[in-house]
Amino acid sequence: MLKAVLFDMDGLITDTEKLLNRFWCISAKEFGFDMRPEHALAIRSMSPKYAAPHLQSIFGEDFDYYAIRVRRKQLMNDHITEHGVEAKAGLYELLDHIGERGLKCAVCTATDLERTKWYLGMLGVFDRFDDHICGDMIANGKPKPDTYLTGAARLGLDPSECIALEDSPNGIESAFRAGCIPVMIPDLSQPDEELKKKLHAVCGTLADVIPVIDSLLDK
Repeated sequence: MLKAVLFDMDGLITDTEKLLNRFWCISAKEFGFDMRPEHALAIRSMSPKYAAPHLQSIFGEDFDYYAIRVRRKQLMNDHITEHGVEAKAGLYELLDHIGERGLKCAVCTATDLERTKWYLGMLGVFDRFDDHICGDMIANGKPKPDTYLTGAARLGLDPSECIALEDSPNGIESAFRAGCIPVMIPDLSQPDEELKKKLHAVCGTLADVIPVIDSLLDK
């Protein structure tokens, strides 16, 4: 029986995936690399442990992933300090419904805890989640299953009792491997046919997840 909803953050709760995509490319260009949007898309929700060798396999060993990542964070910080963070459509409706149905919920993100607090605090929703599992807490991040395994365990649940909401293929892979119920709300790209085989549902917005939850609870 469904008992919890696990949320990714960037591109799912916060409309920040497009910013990550933009600032990865700008930062890499400052370091002399022609990083394009498709390269940034490939590492969405991917932990640095796996993203660094992936990008080095494309751009060579001289691609200083961690230095470029630091610069990307600086660019992100400047933008968000000035403009703030926007919530993805349907967030507040979904959180209200989760509460009404008596379900637990947690954030399971590749982003570090400090930034997670910053973003969710701006939206006024940090304390609406029962727990927060962040990238700096997990040794083997997405697409490995550890993030979602930890999220379920810290709620005292089996992964099969949890819906996992994701916008990216790497996140869906993590949720699927963990044994959660994967639901995709696409942000910057649509699922391909192989990914669709791993999905319980595809929704347009977070509000569209409400009937999916109800169908699992009421069947």
